[in-house]
Amino acid sequence: MTDPVRLARRVVEITGCTRSEAERYVQGGWVTVDGVVVEAPQHPVTVENVALLPDARPDPAEPATMLLHKPAGHDPGPGANPAEALLVPANRWAQDPSGWRLLQRHFPRLQPAMPLPAEASGLMVFSQDGRVLQKLKQDGERIEQEFNVEVEGELAPYGWKRLTGGTSFQGWPVAPFRVSWQSEQRLRFAIKGVRPGLLEYLCAEVGLKATAVHRLRIGRVGLSKMPAGQWRYLPVLERF
Repeated sequence: MTDPVRLARRVVEITGCTRSEAERYVQGGWVTVDGVVVEAPQHPVTVENVALLPDARPDPAEPATMLLHKPAGHDPGPGANPAEALLVPANRWAQDPSGWRLLQRHFPRLQPAMPLPAEASGLMVFSQDGRVLQKLKQDGERIEQEFNVEVEGELAPYGWKRLTGGTSFQGWPVAPFRVSWQSEQRLRFAIKGVRPGLLEYLCAEVGLKATAVHRLRIGRVGLSKMPAGQWRYLPVLERF
């Protein structure tokens, strides 16, 4: 019986690469064991067939950032992370244009940035990348977001002028924003510094009741045609 060895060691043996390169090959999802990709360098192997996939590169593993189309009302409960329920391999958008290879290491330790209330729907960001999370935390107030808001009721007299004329919310001045009618019951907002309840408040101030809030865009990153409940990777060169 052959004694088991670490997968990374076997990769060194069959390729002649360094130990650190072997670990990067494995962690990058470039190594198969009997035809199945294995991403753990410590995985034990004996007589199994270990091989590198075509075009394998020992590049450092990049942390992943995922864009989710959150369905309205999705709330996994107090303290739970929506990523645990929706950010799974089966929910990846089939038309994801990022070019990223799906790897198991992309799913642990995802953290939300600029979250949405449970009753809202639309674009959400989850990332393993501290740089992305920090940027959205620091610059969130200055990044424009775009929303569709479904409304009921009749616009109050002079309501449009009041809606677009500037106001404050919970003691904070509301930055100038753009708003337009998309249909008889839908408003589109392009606005910065969004806080929970702000859009509902702006509508109520002019006699309208917001019945649904849907985020379309954060900065330059949009939902595109991605269906609700699905996600895609944020490409390295795509910026908020």
